[in-house]
Amino acid sequence: MELAFIPSPSRGVLHLGPIPLRGYAFCIIIGVFVAVWLGNKRWVARGGQSGTVADIAVWAVPFGLVGGRLYHVITDYELYFSEGRNWVDAFKIWEGGLGIWGAIALGALGAWIGCRRRGIPMPAYADAVAPGIVLAQAIGRWGNWFNQELYGRATDLPWALEITSTADGRVPGTYHPTFLYESLWCVGVAVLVIWADRRFTLGHGRAFALYVAAYCAGRFWIEYMRVDDAHHILGLRLNNWTALFVFLLAVVYIVVSAKKRPGREPVVEPGAADGDGDGAKTVGDGGDAPGEDQKDDKGEETTEAEKDEPAEKDDAVPQDVTDGAGSAKKS
Repeated sequence: MELAFIPSPSRGVLHLGPIPLRGYAFCIIIGVFVAVWLGNKRWVARGGQSGTVADIAVWAVPFGLVGGRLYHVITDYELYFSEGRNWVDAFKIWEGGLGIWGAIALGALGAWIGCRRRGIPMPAYADAVAPGIVLAQAIGRWGNWFNQELYGRATDLPWALEITSTADGRVPGTYHPTFLYESLWCVGVAVLVIWADRRFTLGHGRAFALYVAAYCAGRFWIEYMRVDDAHHILGLRLNNWTALFVFLLAVVYIVVSAKKRPGREPVVEPGAADGDGDGAKTVGDGGDAPGEDQKDDKGEETTEAEKDEPAEKDDAVPQDVTDGAGSAKKS
């Protein structure tokens, strides 16, 4: 008899009249809002303009959703194209099934398009949004809880997940809540990236690469615990191999980038230093702030009254005679 366990919801959708409200979709939407909010704060702190992250997200998010769905459908094609299956279900993204690898790949393509349109360096943008992306993953994993999917081996631990559904071959029982493990791991990765970014002043895409490497490390052991059907290569699940390969790429990028382009980008968004276009002048604009005294060629301050006095001609200036004390007298 289990003393405690995490109960699964009896259903993952509520109906508001004819409108279905799906828990999986809500988790994805909330995650996107959190990612944009945190990314905007970090982007402004880096010297960018508020709203730029959201503008680029308009490109990145749709691309990411399509990429995530494509990866899932391609790697689990038998769920949609085998005998007795309906291929139309491949378009029902609200029922679950997003592959993070495809989401990041095509999402990056969408972000690149948005950055090119704004004249923004893609690596700097990626660094700013990295913690927000992994927090969005942490929130999105709770969508799997609503759908009673992506759990691990059977266990009687107090935090075991109770599965009650029998759909798609599920066997009711208590299992390792791998969705929860990954959610907590993602929160830890977000904290790690924020800390490392402040501690080491990461730039040129290295904060994003750190997120990728840290996430892949956790995904490897979490994926190893899962018991849902998956393609295997040399005894390992396909996602294990993907996590290992992407982890190595991220680590290599961090090392090479740190040697070739140390430090951080001094400017992340051209024109951001001008503010919101209020016309304020700064040093180097060719103008002076109102009310400030200007300096003459010798570096001495001149008052407004002195600036209004007409300059005397050199031939009209009487000759000065300097006494032994160094004081100037007119002859």
